[in-house]
Amino acid sequence: MRLTHLFILLIIFALTSCKEQTYNLHKIEGKRIVISDSLNANSEIDAFIKPYREHINNDLDSTLAYSVNVFSKNDGLLNTAIGNFLADAVYTQANPVFNKRTGKNIDLVLLNHGGIRAVLPKGNISKRTAFEIMPFENSIVVVALKGFQIDSIVNFLSSNKRAHPISQLKLKINANFKPINATVKGENINKNKTYYVATNDYLYEGNDGMTFFKPNDSLYKLNYKIRTALIDHFNTIDTINPVIDDRFIQIK
Repeated sequence: MRLTHLFILLIIFALTSCKEQTYNLHKIEGKRIVISDSLNANSEIDAFIKPYREHINNDLDSTLAYSVNVFSKNDGLLNTAIGNFLADAVYTQANPVFNKRTGKNIDLVLLNHGGIRAVLPKGNISKRTAFEIMPFENSIVVVALKGFQIDSIVNFLSSNKRAHPISQLKLKINANFKPINATVKGENINKNKTYYVATNDYLYEGNDGMTFFKPNDSLYKLNYKIRTALIDHFNTIDTINPVIDDRFIQIK
């Protein structure tokens, strides 16, 4: 019985001692700490991090392929070697994933010129190269669009006058930047056909002026980053030598 009484008293004491206290803010102080080489490193933290840093750097810098030249997104007017390489890489790597899940095939790829953030350098190519070219976490999505919406893509590309990366789509425009002819996988666009367009989640939301992805018949999220597809593509080839071709040209 005494133990019971003691237990009750302890509970009462705990409850009465946990009354909410009121605090009032009187003053906020701050100090600017400049991060520079003059800050002393913590040797214990450095020693702990070192093996992880070395492992990550070795992984990022391991050679996957070789590039015969420097390729920049500024090298061409309507299509560039690096843009063609990137769009073709997305098609090559993403289509098997899409086909396995749906039994369908990607008809064309559309990415954005501004998404390419670095040159493809000459020499050894590694995972780090992919992170430099595509530092964003954008993932590949496939959008089911009708043929008349593909016409909207064609009109956008014609009037935008930029080398947005495309694959499996060929486009000819006149001197006034008006479409002359457009084909998907070598065939004229059928307004009633459903086309499966691979792009990234950022563009799907209408960014960079690409507002033609909505409405759509369906959306497929591959959970496959553009950068990962690029790394996977590096792993499948020995030598990188893309070219500016006739996939998007102007007839004057």
